[in-house]
Amino acid sequence: MNKKELARHVIYSCSTAFRLASTPELIPCSVSVCKLPFSFCSSLTCLTQRGRHYITGCAFAALRDLVWGRHGSPNHSNATSQTEATTTSKNDTTIKSNATSESAALPSAPVDHLDPDRGVAAEVIYESGHVDVNPDICREMGKNVRLLIAITSAPGHESARMAIRHTWGHYGQRRDVAVTFMLGSTANSSIDERIKQEQFVYGDIIRGKFIDTYDNLTLKTISMLEWVDNYCPKANFVLKTDDDMFINVSRLLAFIGRHNPQQRAIYGRLAKKWKPIRSKKSKYYISPRQYKPSLFPDFTTGPAYLLPARLAKELYTAALNHTYFKLEDVFVTGIVANSLKIKRIHATEFLNKRVPLTACSAQKGISIHMIKGPEQYDLWKKLLDGLTKCK
Repeated sequence: MNKKELARHVIYSCSTAFRLASTPELIPCSVSVCKLPFSFCSSLTCLTQRGRHYITGCAFAALRDLVWGRHGSPNHSNATSQTEATTTSKNDTTIKSNATSESAALPSAPVDHLDPDRGVAAEVIYESGHVDVNPDICREMGKNVRLLIAITSAPGHESARMAIRHTWGHYGQRRDVAVTFMLGSTANSSIDERIKQEQFVYGDIIRGKFIDTYDNLTLKTISMLEWVDNYCPKANFVLKTDDDMFINVSRLLAFIGRHNPQQRAIYGRLAKKWKPIRSKKSKYYISPRQYKPSLFPDFTTGPAYLLPARLAKELYTAALNHTYFKLEDVFVTGIVANSLKIKRIHATEFLNKRVPLTACSAQKGISIHMIKGPEQYDLWKKLLDGLTKCK
């Protein structure tokens, strides 16, 4: 790893702390940064005080100038240190995406806010691995699992997770179906404690090593792909969905029964010829440096899409080598899948939008979007009643 890569590592690992610190002389940071060879900045050192880790000496602006030039990224007032050339082994460290527990008191920061006009490979900001892994979610690497349902959920959405467990998530009791919730980390200690209690009771939560924010949704999906590759690669299919979705699991099982898990395809609601939004005022803004073409590849929309579990490894590995941005469905099922020549196939049963909450909607569709907790119970009841005859 050369001096520029090392400097970039420090900036991305400590980005939140750099912006919040009242002085650049003592920056809270993760222990991983303290393992770096700091010879690229002669005055940069790491120290530990009362169990917390800090970097000190080399000001943020000096690192910024090394990576992007004098005007490349957010400014910091004090820059004094000169950088020195050095090279080290590429395998010395893994680039981190967030400050870990050592700086957990800090609020999260969107990864691309460091410099929204410049692209960076996902591997620079993604930390591999998971917290408190429960191998029972997918036993024997998914050998007998026809369907793994991976539900992305925010840390504070406990009521949404409970509603799913009490309704369509109950299919997880079947031997051939596994249901899990994908979360990141949170700086809120009370929410974090409740998640630990929730995991103790239900054992169905998977936590990646990233701060759980909207701008990190792509990291969450990358984390899901890594987990599937590590713990459930022998499953037939994986449904990626969100915690505000109603899933007709019975209809989904019938759908996968008609499709071959050996096919290189992703199924869902297909979006064609969508254009990147270039307005910086939009929450969906994508800079030309993040993605230059005027059209995105066809992709399946994020609320719910289905893929063979065996593709998780390919998608995970390839995703790390692409320029990161926050639109996870475009990134994973569009750009990354397209680069791997994985087909994206439109399936009309994937509604992926808000529809009238009728018995027929619940019966005919696989996925309905924007469902609140109480509505999960209502739709579940309508689905189970089976009194309405739909054409």
